Amino acid sequence: MRRGPRPTLKAIAKQLGVSVTTVSRALNGKAEIYGISKKTEEAVLRAAKKLRFSPDPVARGLRLNQTLSIGLLIPDIANPYFAEIAKNVEMAARRAAYSVILCDSQESTDLEVESLALLRGRKVDGLVIAPVGQSARHLEELQDGGLPVVVIDRHFPRLKLPYVVSDNYKGALDATNHLIERGHRTIACVQGLARTSPNRDRVRGYQASLKKHGIAADASLVVGSGFGEENGYVHAKLLLTKKRGITAILALSNLIALGILRALSEDGLKVPGDISIICFDDQPYCAYLNTPMTTVDQDNEQMGQIAVRLLLEQIQSPGKPGGEGIMLPTRLIERASVKRLTR
Repeated sequence: MRRGPRPTLKAIAKQLGVSVTTVSRALNGKAEIYGISKKTEEAVLRAAKKLRFSPDPVARGLRLNQTLSIGLLIPDIANPYFAEIAKNVEMAARRAAYSVILCDSQESTDLEVESLALLRGRKVDGLVIAPVGQSARHLEELQDGGLPVVVIDRHFPRLKLPYVVSDNYKGALDATNHLIERGHRTIACVQGLARTSPNRDRVRGYQASLKKHGIAADASLVVGSGFGEENGYVHAKLLLTKKRGITAILALSNLIALGILRALSEDGLKVPGDISIICFDDQPYCAYLNTPMTTVDQDNEQMGQIAVRLLLEQIQSPGKPGGEGIMLPTRLIERASVKRLTR
């Protein structure tokens, strides 16, 4: 079926006998500012609806010298946590009439550098970056303010860019306190990617809780090298082989926890009967496992929405400082994966 020509501002203006400028201002909510009567504004809105008019984003972008697009760079789209952040960034951007170009660095700094070059080449109006987090050198040039940037989830304290992160230290402190208060003294920590800010802060929180309760920290119980499932599986196997009397494990991501569960199942061990577990990143499936998982929940919905809001403030007010860092609280969700030990 052949469609007619796309309705334009000019067509609406001609139908109503007003100027194109009047139509544009009415559609952009600026009627009152420019003294356009309520009657004319309502007529413009009715005509636009009747003609099924929708703004041409390319034309609008050219007028504003913008592409109306945001670049989003995350470390691992296969991780449900980052997938959820991407979803919330996209939803917030869409509400502001921006599109999102997504790049996955696959936890590789080299790919992150390539992706940044690609996004800048696409002339995005701003960037939301969840960096791999092991090197900041390639991000330093973004501090000059030429391109609006907001860093999320992982950040570098010395990098002068606005960021939105979780209170990872407090989350790990609360989780370890929860285990100790239920009688656990030998607690392993399967960590994620070393030298990243979330991992560093979570390990610090774990260690601070041990110290608070007078438990000597055992460096050999802090193992792991990545936030993925295979890391959890391999290091759980190694911990179980050495049989150190471990009664609980703190997993620093939901995928690490899945790997640990696979290793425990292969060895015929039950949660929480034989080993108690708490993990970071609450996901819908955590409540529906055979043993519902106690988790440290991060507010990725707010993280995505706040990041977009900070970015749009920079885009709409060029030269205005992007603001300081924002730290969101975590929440311990108690389920059935932690056993109370009798002393």
